Formats: sequence, structure tokens, C-alpha cells
Amino acid sequence: MKDDTGAAVRVPDTVRRIVSLVPSLTESVAATLPGALVGATDWCSHPPGLDVARVRGTKNPDLDAIRRLRPDVVLANAEENREPDLAALREAGLAVWVTRIETLDGAFASLDRMFRHACRTTPPGWLERAERVWRAPAGGPHRTAVIPIWRRPWMVVGRDTFTGDVLARLGVGNLYAGHAERYPKVPLPELAGSAPDLVVLPDEPYAFSAADGPECFPGLRCVLVSGRDLTWYGPSLVGARARLEAALAG
Repeated sequence: MKDDTGAAVRVPDTVRRIVSLVPSLTESVAATLPGALVGATDWCSHPPGLDVARVRGTKNPDLDAIRRLRPDVVLANAEENREPDLAALREAGLAVWVTRIETLDGAFASLDRMFRHACRTTPPGWLERAERVWRAPAGGPHRTAVIPIWRRPWMVVGRDTFTGDVLARLGVGNLYAGHAERYPKVPLPELAGSAPDLVVLPDEPYAFSAADGPECFPGLRCVLVSGRDLTWYGPSLVGARARLEAALAG
């Protein structure tokens, strides 16, 4: 089998032990094959109360701890995880399945393949429901937005991102979608001067809040949204559209 990067992955015919290095994938597996998930990163916060071994972060996983868990497959993501870490796991003889997700449709296709080929199971019902939810066209007028994800320095969502595609499906165009970088650093005066209809402020990776972020954009409409709704591909997609539409409508 080949993962999203085109790399051949030898996955056992039966998968009973899974380690996930991506919060979205952890939630996806926990909702589908809870008994198979044996390890996850410290950042894997959903579902609440998840009781599995923790293997540090997405960028600095504890490779020895992962090996000791003897997983049948390790789930990773090309953006979230570092290639040297994944290469080290492969060299240790572990099957590593890497996803690459930049659009909603890409997420649905990637998750379907991951469940079928990396987890050796039937794609779950929640995945089909999420596809149905996002199939409907956007309603209302088209609006433009900038989407900061960090400050000090200011960074925004740029080209070819899942976040940008989610907003586009809701009728919100990212003003930095044509930037050469996926997450460019942009000075605050330039961001404010671009005169977007909306400044969309998620609560992750930077925890923007009513008291931290909107004050930097006087005269512009700032919308606080759940970072999980905006950036996670998994069971949260079933309800994410309704929650984001409500937030954007204000």
C-alpha cells in the first residue's frame, strides 16, 4: 500500500495496535477503533479523558516510547510531523502511514484510505455524515478574510491549506491564498491595511481570545472561532460547519 506521500507502507493484514502522532487522527481513530489506539501525543486532547500512553509532542515524539508500544502502524501527517522522526521509526521496522491533507475533499479521501489500508477497517459512519454536511454550497454573500494563527511575529494562513479551503467552502475568501508561503509572516500594519471583511481568529495554535487579538484590528470585524473546527479533520467535521457558520454570521 502507498500512503498520501506515495511511500510504500507494509501494514499487517490485521491491525490491533495504533499510535497516532496527530491530534485529528487520534480523535478519528478513538471514535472508530478505540480499543486499537495505544499511544498518542501530549497534544491529542480529544476525546476528553483519552487514556492511552503519551509519547510527547508532534515535533519531538519519544521514539523509544513509541517502539516499546509495539504498534502495528504509526499514523502521521506530512505537515504536523518531522520527516527525520518518521524515518527513524521506519528504520526501527515500524509501519508509518503519512497523511497529506490540504483540502476538505482531500481530507475525506485521505481518511477513507487511512481507515481501509492503514487501520484495516471499514470507514466509519461519521466520515460519510461529514461529507454530506460539507457537500452543500455556501449561502450568503462572499466575504474576504485574513486568518492570523500567531502573533509576535504575526503569521497568517497562506496558500494550499485545509483551513483556507474550509473557509472557502463557507463563502469566505482568504486574502493571502495567493501568497508564495503557506504560513507567511506579515506585519500587522499590512494585515490591517488589506481591509478584509473579517479577521478570523482561532484559539489554536495561538490562543486568540476576546482580550487578546481583536484590539489589534480597530475598525475591522473580528470573529473568534474554535481552532478545532477550523483546522481539525475528523469527527469534529460533522458539527464544525454549523458552528463556524454561526460564528461567522455573528
